Amino acid sequence: QVHLVESGGGSVQAGGSLRLSCVAEGYTADLMAWFRQTPGKEREGVAAIRTHDGRAWYADSATARFTISHDSATNTLSLQMNNLNPEDSALYYCAAGRTGGHWYTQNMYDYWGQGTQVTISP
Repeated sequence: QVHLVESGGGSVQAGGSLRLSCVAEGYTADLMAWFRQTPGKEREGVAAIRTHDGRAWYADSATARFTISHDSATNTLSLQMNNLNPEDSALYYCAAGRTGGHWYTQNMYDYWGQGTQVTISP
């Protein structure tokens, strides 16, 4: 049985940092990613990483502020988020899937976590 368990969300002020983690149990994915969603909007890709070589991709909004990483020993995906702003407030989801398409496409991912809330105050 596959479980993706996220942690690390919370509330910080603008300019602060948070680190999200996701432990993948029962599945080793070729591609892992972070998505986020706010009420009334579609889920959007934030960053993804190819697990065998660490190649990473970022949304424009995340470039230069967020860093995605994967620890193969523990099968843990992380997202270090710096210089956060209120527009980053969302429910963040961990996803695990396969390569072969656009990393930001949701149907690339077979498994999803339950989400962790990130709230940034002005």
